[in-house]
Amino acid sequence: MPTPPPPALPYDAWEDTKATVHLATQIIGKVKLARHPKLPHWWHATLRVTPRGVSTQTIPVRGGGFEIELDVHDLRLNVRDSEGARDGFDLQGASIAQVYRQCMSLLRDMGHETEIVAQPYDNPHSDVPFAADESHGSWDQDAILRWWRALLFTEEAFQTFSGRSYLRTSPVQLFWHSFDLAVTRFTGRRSPSFGEGGRRSDVEAYSHEVVSFGWWPGDPEVRFPAFYSYTAPEPEGLASHALRPAGAWWQELPSSHLAMLRYDDVQGAEDPREALLSFLESAYEAADATLGLEDLAAQETAPLWDALDERFPGTRGREAR
Repeated sequence: MPTPPPPALPYDAWEDTKATVHLATQIIGKVKLARHPKLPHWWHATLRVTPRGVSTQTIPVRGGGFEIELDVHDLRLNVRDSEGARDGFDLQGASIAQVYRQCMSLLRDMGHETEIVAQPYDNPHSDVPFAADESHGSWDQDAILRWWRALLFTEEAFQTFSGRSYLRTSPVQLFWHSFDLAVTRFTGRRSPSFGEGGRRSDVEAYSHEVVSFGWWPGDPEVRFPAFYSYTAPEPEGLASHALRPAGAWWQELPSSHLAMLRYDDVQGAEDPREALLSFLESAYEAADATLGLEDLAAQETAPLWDALDERFPGTRGREAR
């Protein structure tokens, strides 16, 4: 039975709310960036999709930890810690300045005071400090729920896709600076351009060859939600390979290409999940062919799973007893 389609999410209909939620995730993401032990490729700073919204997950501190979650069902920002303390506040009607002040106050009162660079990063509103932003305070809960359900749909497909390869693969994670949900495979080879120019964040993120996949809900320049993939550094001939399903295309950028598929095309497909997985596979196949890594196919999980199915019939997906 096909997976039900993800909800409609036209950019224009929730642009103000999208900007507000994006800025709110930057506040809690910056807390995680400041407090979480460092991980490769900035994985310590990202957020995760949860059954109630998006969360920092556990931020370890000595002898314990705490978590900040944006709860889309109750439309609250909640903080919980390992000592059993929990508190939060309603988001409806709150400006970003109020969200920032209340979040910092809550953390301080719970013993988790954190200093952050209190200004948006790589954002259209980066020139306005959080504490001064009274212009963003739109909280259309229906739109937020639809965005979150789109994240849930995408995460399940990304997790399934991740399980098809033994290549080192990132978690499925929400990058709060760009507001996209992404997963990345690593070839294991150092990027030949490592250390050359760019921001430190980019040098760290692309220290090794990557094939990355993501979904983002659109922005002021690209006013529609879309799935994408890119290979960095981009090998010659990448964009000469066909993409699937029909409607996917290579978007030419100043120095590279993005494989792209409109979210609406997935939503309207006969089997949305299979349409998305087909896109991910075709983008990966293009990268595989042009990178010339002959051992990639041998690292795929399918032959192993097939052999295990033959030896242990009927046990796939659950623990063998």
